[in-house]
Amino acid sequence: MHTARPTARGPRAAVLALAVLAVGVGACSADPGTPETAAPPAATATSPVVTSDGSAAPPTRQLDHALDDDLYDAAVADDTALVRDLIARGADLETRGDNGRTPLVAATKNKASEAAVALIEAGADVNAKDDLQDSAYLYAGAEGLDQILAATLRHGADLRSVNRYGGTALIPASEHAHVSTVRMLIAAGVDVNHVNTPRWTALQEAIVYGDGSQPYQETVTALLAAGADPQIRDADGRTALQNAERLDQDAIVALLR
Repeated sequence: MHTARPTARGPRAAVLALAVLAVGVGACSADPGTPETAAPPAATATSPVVTSDGSAAPPTRQLDHALDDDLYDAAVADDTALVRDLIARGADLETRGDNGRTPLVAATKNKASEAAVALIEAGADVNAKDDLQDSAYLYAGAEGLDQILAATLRHGADLRSVNRYGGTALIPASEHAHVSTVRMLIAAGVDVNHVNTPRWTALQEAIVYGDGSQPYQETVTALLAAGADPQIRDADGRTALQNAERLDQDAIVALLR
């Protein structure tokens, strides 16, 4: 007579029971709807990125071109409050608009001084140039925009940078006899004897493009006091004195002699 195999008892039975229970729990945990095994969310533009050394890199800024466009327009309109608000909301300080202008260059060319200063204080690049090779620093110097110029000088203006004519900011400032601007640039350390591509110095341009009036006399006086060399010749071989005599600028001639 065949005897049935007895059912497992004791410790072995307990082990088998635990194994079965573990399998059941694993099956439940495999449920994709449970938090433990749900797939991680897809990375977003602001998710931290892990670098090669295992540290977390800063999140990438989500681009918002509408904000950038608004910042450009607000800068041109000299709407300082809106400029600051848009910067705080993440607008790109170096976005480019018409003719390759940044908001700062656009504000400067529109004489929007308050907005320009706000952009500079927020970190806008004072040396960034547009398609005409004008930066906020160079243009402010050329046009006598002293409030903007002073801010650019406080925030890293490159005194050796040149415009499309190969001239420093001091040369067109002297050409236009912006006396306070000339003095500011001299004090900042701009080279008074720099020669531009057409072979003019600041002193030569103050004479050749000037009229010998009081502002030009003050400009020439400031340049000479700063070490401007009157013996540097222009493209035609003339000195500053020869040009002043040729143009009948008697007061300038007296200063040069």
